[in-house]
Amino acid sequence: MQKSQRPNAGPSAYFRNRQNLLAVTASAALLAGIASANALPLTQQYEVGRSAKPNGAVLASRDKSSSKVKPAAEDVAARAKGILSVVIAIDRQQVTLYSDGHPIARSRVSTGVPGHPTPTGVFSIIQKDRWHRSNIYYNAPMYFMQRVTWSGVAMHQGVVPNSPASHGCIRLPESFARQMWGITKLGVRVIIARSEVTPVPIANDSLFTIKPVPAEPNGEPPARSPETVGGAAGTLEFAQLNAAKRSWTVMDSKPATSGIDAMAYAVPAPRDTTNTGPDLSMAEPRPLKPGPISVFVSRKEGKLFVRKGFEPVFYVPVTFSEPDRPLGTHVFTAVALNDDNTTLRWNVMSMPGAQAAAPAKKSGKGKHVEQPTVPPRLASNAAEALERVTIPPEALARISELMSPGASLIISDQGLGSETGKGTDFIVLTR
Repeated sequence: MQKSQRPNAGPSAYFRNRQNLLAVTASAALLAGIASANALPLTQQYEVGRSAKPNGAVLASRDKSSSKVKPAAEDVAARAKGILSVVIAIDRQQVTLYSDGHPIARSRVSTGVPGHPTPTGVFSIIQKDRWHRSNIYYNAPMYFMQRVTWSGVAMHQGVVPNSPASHGCIRLPESFARQMWGITKLGVRVIIARSEVTPVPIANDSLFTIKPVPAEPNGEPPARSPETVGGAAGTLEFAQLNAAKRSWTVMDSKPATSGIDAMAYAVPAPRDTTNTGPDLSMAEPRPLKPGPISVFVSRKEGKLFVRKGFEPVFYVPVTFSEPDRPLGTHVFTAVALNDDNTTLRWNVMSMPGAQAAAPAKKSGKGKHVEQPTVPPRLASNAAEALERVTIPPEALARISELMSPGASLIISDQGLGSETGKGTDFIVLTR
């Protein structure tokens, strides 16, 4: 009897079909993963293809996924052609980059822990260093550092968990820190608030305008120098620290429990009262640094201060209607010149001030004294704050000579803080 022959050695039809099914399933899963990665928001795409070291430090991988990030980063850079501002919301642990009041990029951040909180208020970028390191704790890296106070608060690359973890600085994921560092310049406004603050357009007759310049006899407008009073706007062209030069400053010299945030431990210098500029009546025309002007109106001090190119220009007393009512803190930014070449297009970010508390009364021995019920006094909105300030006409005229796109006006209940000084714009601390 002829024996039946078994099939040749190899996988049976069942196993071949099973392998084909697995291959099809794997391909579908891969395609779905690619589609979902491309659907992620910009900053979440940056997290694709990153790996973590055992100690928790996050490193950018060198695989082909970097090619997917490049077009997104270029797209943000292309949209960052207007007046930039940075807003950090502590409750959301989030940073948003705006251009002319429109959000163009977002990322998660890690701010200060309760024992070492990140200060809130109005700041600006005053120094940049691509390769900044601490000179203690084994040269702890703070790459893509963008400083907002000389006493040690900065945005920089670091480990970013989903909660506050720093000692006062604002840690950024490596990919976002790299991208934002390449886009921003010195002088960019930085707002740090407890909750989200959003720029909104505003039009108000109390906002500054540009003083028309009389034409020359030949009909041509006179040339203006950005270095003199009345000069046109110019980008702050201060020397930025480059990769070949590393900055070792007092901010890195005081011991801290974590080297990555050592810069946040320096003690702020006392306020330099001579750095507020001369009174307007004593100010004389003089060469000024390039860059748009900043104006700060303080209800606490009853004065208006002007700075340009990180240097004081002048100050002048101002008055307020309802002087005991809070103003809040409002940051107005001139984002563009209108077609009439006189008025400007503005937006505003508001951080309402605290409500006025009733005065405390001590109870006598054995007596019960009830606190009087006093309705809270709400802070003004942005338009009300503008209308409550009375600025002398001569100060308005001088400011109009210096106005340009990129100029800003800060109105606040707070005073001129000790952080405002040489090499800074106005720094207004709300906490």
